[in-house]
Amino acid sequence: MRALCALTLVMTLPVNVLAEPEAATETRYVAIGARMAGDENRVRLVIDFERAPKFSLRYLENPYRAVIDLPETVFAFPEGSLAPRGLVSAVRYGNSGKGRARLVFEFTSPARMELAESSKEASGVIHRTVFDIMRVDRAAFLDEVARTEWADPDQKTARTRATDRARDTLTIVIDAGHGGIDGGAEGAAGSMEKDITLAFAQDLKSALEAQSGFRVEMTRTDDSFLSLSARVRRAREVDADLLISLHADSISLKSLRGATVYTLSDKASDAVAQSLADQENGEDAIVGASLDNAPEAIAAILVDLARTETRVFSTGLAQQVISSFEGQVKLINNPLRHAGFRVLQAPDVPSVLVEMGYLSNREDEKLLNDEEWRENTARLLAQSVEKYRATILAGRQ
Repeated sequence: MRALCALTLVMTLPVNVLAEPEAATETRYVAIGARMAGDENRVRLVIDFERAPKFSLRYLENPYRAVIDLPETVFAFPEGSLAPRGLVSAVRYGNSGKGRARLVFEFTSPARMELAESSKEASGVIHRTVFDIMRVDRAAFLDEVARTEWADPDQKTARTRATDRARDTLTIVIDAGHGGIDGGAEGAAGSMEKDITLAFAQDLKSALEAQSGFRVEMTRTDDSFLSLSARVRRAREVDADLLISLHADSISLKSLRGATVYTLSDKASDAVAQSLADQENGEDAIVGASLDNAPEAIAAILVDLARTETRVFSTGLAQQVISSFEGQVKLINNPLRHAGFRVLQAPDVPSVLVEMGYLSNREDEKLLNDEEWRENTARLLAQSVEKYRATILAGRQ
């Protein structure tokens, strides 16, 4: 860390420490005043603190946002001081957990925040921090997002959780879709999805445990019902490194067959993905993880931060699965797809949903009931997880 005492400087690094706190017995910051002025191309933000603040600047897209993280802060300025203006379409601020606070600025178009001034007023009572928020092109904004790191000492992401635990062991949670009163899809020959997914989950567990470096948990081991939110909670309770949800759905297009791998997205990649997400989500509603009793708007941002990195890990795993299946297991066209599956919505657990085949297709139904096919496919899936694990371990060196 370095203390910044110049009156004018430009900062474009993804995580920027703006100033060291002055010696004080009180660790809490107080934001005394705040104001914004500007138009659609440039906005100036001024925040007055009672002493020099220490905070970091980060970026998110969809929508375009900048996030300022601070230690515990009292926002003592009048409500409405940071009303949206010009390029800034929304502002949210508040405590984001024990000892932490956050300001979130949403933009009408890609923008970058640059520190213009950080200085103490002549009175010695107020420390003024000034940002210029400037419109930039999308490529420049995405570059900021790509360089942003979300590792936080008090809020571990997928990467830091993985590196903090035993150096060579990953915890894998296998989720056999449906169960109990929720039978899932039914094939023409009478096969029940809940039975097929459980049988495959057991084969996958055996295949993973045959390799070293894995701790395997299952969301269910018998014909019992679990809500989608309970499945997500299970993964988080055991501090999972990966969640693999197994399914074998039915669709109206009976000629469609083959495996598909899905990752989470707010927008479905295609109509089939949307239809399957709608089926799987059903009436269940996810219960969001507790985020230190943070206000709803701030909690949503915390979830976004975790998901930013988690989705990258999920996509990496999905690509490994498809690579292992190619030439061995029939895949549908464009087998890597995405949709808003609720079972994949743990913000801090990389997750994929593997559609092993479609019970609406007679050939797929036969394979899904074939023990040898299940064991071979489970072995290939386990190999893809091992390749993913190798990638994680390489990143630790």
